[in-house]
Amino acid sequence: MLNKLRENIACILERDPAARSKLEVITCYPGFHAIVVHGVAHRLWVAQWFWLGRFISHLGRILTGIEIHPGATIGRRVFIDHGFGVVIGETAEIGDDCTIYQGVTLGGTRLYKGAKRHPTLGKGVVVGAGAQVLGGFTVGDGARIGSNAVVVKPVPAGATAVGNPARLIEAKNNSTEGAAPAEQAPAARPQANDAARAAPGTQTANTQTASAQTASPQLSPCDAGWDAAPLKALLDKGAPPVSTTATGDSATDKTGFTAYAVDPGVGDPLVKVLHELINHAAAQDARIAQLCQTIEAMGSQVKVQNAPLDAQRLNNLVDE
Repeated sequence: MLNKLRENIACILERDPAARSKLEVITCYPGFHAIVVHGVAHRLWVAQWFWLGRFISHLGRILTGIEIHPGATIGRRVFIDHGFGVVIGETAEIGDDCTIYQGVTLGGTRLYKGAKRHPTLGKGVVVGAGAQVLGGFTVGDGARIGSNAVVVKPVPAGATAVGNPARLIEAKNNSTEGAAPAEQAPAARPQANDAARAAPGTQTANTQTASAQTASPQLSPCDAGWDAAPLKALLDKGAPPVSTTATGDSATDKTGFTAYAVDPGVGDPLVKVLHELINHAAAQDARIAQLCQTIEAMGSQVKVQNAPLDAQRLNNLVDE
């Protein structure tokens, strides 16, 4: 028991830069108090002193603002940071080295007695502030749940789940994923498109440069030359398996801990798809501009009504 208390104090000092001393952790951290109270209540619950275990748990809720059912199983070195509004259900299981922030619910979607209604968190899971993990499924070791995410399906080990309903996102540096072609769009394409979208009266130098970058030599200006398969693969994703999150960035320390489960080293497949669609639309715009110039060179007048597509601005909006 004393060893477990020492481990809990040490893990708080390691993970929370605001913690300055052991005395501060012991006296001022409600997450630590909640874990201690739950240890007592859980022992009573296992010994079938159900009412007394529930009453001790209720006192802990009044003291800390954290509600942990005495039947829940909590591993070693679990850190509940801030903690106010955290609710952990009866059949929930939390593995070692997990981190849970304020407003998190480990709840259920069923009302059957005796059933596994609440989630199981593997080792090293980080659950961001306000996240709702609902159901009797498993969140794999090292997974991260983003702030305010609503998770109702299993999360593979090492994955990151964000959004409502939660979707899985993958690491940018994984070169083996099927999404790699979508990330290999030429970075110079928006600039090439800007050069190609000159006014209809502009002459051939810029047009030839842009068309050479936006279409292969075998294609005429009317041909798209665009492969939608990588985008379809990205959109069809969202189910396991997915890659682990990136490591080594400034938001992740050597222990793999990421504050609030936010990891800038991962990329959202939907964002990738939007970038590809914007770049494709810009390429089409460039081809239309080239066709207009060709028609005008033949002696016909082409009336241009729409402003050129600003692909760079749209890409920046998506990234924001």
